[in-house]
Amino acid sequence: MKKKASGRLALLDSLRGLTLISMILFHACWDAVYLLGANWPWYGSRAAYIWQQSICWTFIMLSGFCIPFSSKLLRRGLEVFGAGALVMAVTCILLPEDRVVFGVLTLIGSCMLLMVPLRKLLDGNGKAAILFIVFAILFILFKDVNYGEIGTGMLHRIVPAIPKLTIRIPEALYANLATAYLGFPPADFYSTDYFSLLPWNFLYLCGYELHWILKAAGVLDAPILRKEIRPLAFMGRNSLVIYLLHQPVLYLFVLLYNALK
Repeated sequence: MKKKASGRLALLDSLRGLTLISMILFHACWDAVYLLGANWPWYGSRAAYIWQQSICWTFIMLSGFCIPFSSKLLRRGLEVFGAGALVMAVTCILLPEDRVVFGVLTLIGSCMLLMVPLRKLLDGNGKAAILFIVFAILFILFKDVNYGEIGTGMLHRIVPAIPKLTIRIPEALYANLATAYLGFPPADFYSTDYFSLLPWNFLYLCGYELHWILKAAGVLDAPILRKEIRPLAFMGRNSLVIYLLHQPVLYLFVLLYNALK
């Protein structure tokens, strides 16, 4: 077996690789529906939404979870943020109707950069469980911030018996691209892949605190976490490159399909 970097949990690479496959399949379905006109009503269903959310939640939490393993966080954060900026620029120029503005790469890169100063405050401070609960509550409360409110809307959608208690956010905050980056998009804002700092940075921090919770419990010492599923682990270790390449490859298939039909 190929030797891993010290401290690396190979099973996490495999999980990231599995999530990449799920993402590629989801985006392939998106292309089939919106670019090829496939009549798939299920793609707009709640089940499809849960599928989509499972992908982004896993990526974001995994990224936060793996921060303690990173010795070059600033450089890695700049790389991921730059990749997100590249995706935004290319799609805005070449595919304006399907543009990606402040997508998941921009979010994860931003969260990494924010962790450069925050890491010293949060690293193994003995309050991981409390912080996890706090960040989870904040994520739930701010889940609908993009739509002008904070409250229990997310919980109400999952469990209708829970009352929906919300507070409207002043419309003046939803002003421009800068506010959209933070979580307050103006009415004319559009992106096919939008992940603002609020609420998603709270989920990222949940992943980070989960690392310390499991470490304190000794879970991270389990031998199974150092085993890998090789094809998936390879994808996981090269997730940024695969993410950047997968949609152009899918678009190529769309062009070939249209040319041959």
